[in-house]
Amino acid sequence: MSDQKVVVYTSRNCAKCDQVVAKLSEWEIDYEERNVSTNRDHFKELQNMKIYGTPATFINQEKILGFQERKLKRALGIQSAERFVDSDMMNYS
Repeated sequence: MSDQKVVVYTSRNCAKCDQVVAKLSEWEIDYEERNVSTNRDHFKELQNMKIYGTPATFINQEKILGFQERKLKRALGIQSAERFVDSDMMNYS
């Protein structure tokens, strides 16, 4: 769905990694997952970038560490529905 290049570095037993992957899937964003627990080369890639934890998400080279939903949305250009107020729902009494 997206034109962005999205790469997510994950590891085993990482709840925040699971959250990032779940949100990307929910938003129908294509991404490449690189598990540092199962592939030593991916681990070395992160170390070379001076990153020592997961999740680490790269969206068109923008780095987002941890699970930060608002930053992910911003980098992906996803509008946040909660930022807008539905005028039909407002109570003017």
